[in-house]
Amino acid sequence: MRVLLWHVHGSWTTAFVQGKHTYFVPTTPERDQWGRGRADTYPWPDTVREVTPEQMSTLDFDVLLLQRPEEWDLAAQWLGRRPCAEVPTVYVEHNTPRGDAPTTRHPMADRDGLTLVHVTHFNALMWDGGQTRQTVIEHGIPDPGHKYTGELERFGVAINEPVRRWRVTGTDLLPRFAQVAPLDVYGIGTASLAELAARNPPPAGVAPVTAYDDPPQAWMHEQLAARRAYLHPMRWTSLGLSLLEAMSLGMPVVALATTEAVEAVPPDAGVLSTNVDVLVDAARWLMEEPADAKRLGDRARTVTQARYGLDRFLSDWDRLLMEVSPCASQ
Repeated sequence: MRVLLWHVHGSWTTAFVQGKHTYFVPTTPERDQWGRGRADTYPWPDTVREVTPEQMSTLDFDVLLLQRPEEWDLAAQWLGRRPCAEVPTVYVEHNTPRGDAPTTRHPMADRDGLTLVHVTHFNALMWDGGQTRQTVIEHGIPDPGHKYTGELERFGVAINEPVRRWRVTGTDLLPRFAQVAPLDVYGIGTASLAELAARNPPPAGVAPVTAYDDPPQAWMHEQLAARRAYLHPMRWTSLGLSLLEAMSLGMPVVALATTEAVEAVPPDAGVLSTNVDVLVDAARWLMEEPADAKRLGDRARTVTQARYGLDRFLSDWDRLLMEVSPCASQ
């Protein structure tokens, strides 16, 4: 099949384009948020092809995959065809709702002919999608390999835009864990965290927080695997793929017991709690007991490979794409 989608979330798209289809991604000269084209920090196959906005009106494809509300009108403008009415369309919701979450109406609510796909059951629970057809296809990730050594008594953390998102990503909690061991933070926009740390040096007894801005994925995996434990301080997120990647590396997890993390991390793969004191104690335990850290990390890898493996993810998507494609009725 031929699928048209914007490059929005690098890790999710990396998994999605590993399938057996042809994937078209819009590209603009600026390579901005509406035309990033192919990724340059993720391994994408040759079946991912770039198309310009001018080429899209004559593009032959089977399914339009949307991921942001603005793409609905943008697709109609660039394609000259209306989503759902003239083009089989799927909308993927990556994020939890903002504001008054339990009563938040999804922007794609009550749309005839549309399939709204949530990446977690927590998303499906919190969004009010009205009468739009909804389903859940849980994340799947390429196996990064069992690389964990835990040789460094440091925490690995992956957060995009940690200063702008602050309490949402639990950035304000990092100093609590820095009282136990140094933190290495990887992700897009972490340069702002480094600047903030330079202006506000940690007090005595608090370890430094080191930022690595927009690292290549393979390099980041190698670095994370050398850290003793993975810290996931997110207060409000669907389910960070970096958490699943860390678990697949064989890392033990210390995480807030919020959103979908409670489903992804069983008790024998890490420590989850809404009590930060409990998590700080758990972090200290893992630093002091490397054998226990390895035991939890081994279990984390096993459960993640079983539930969030790439084969299951791609198989689920194959079934759904056939349902919404005209090919399904031929």
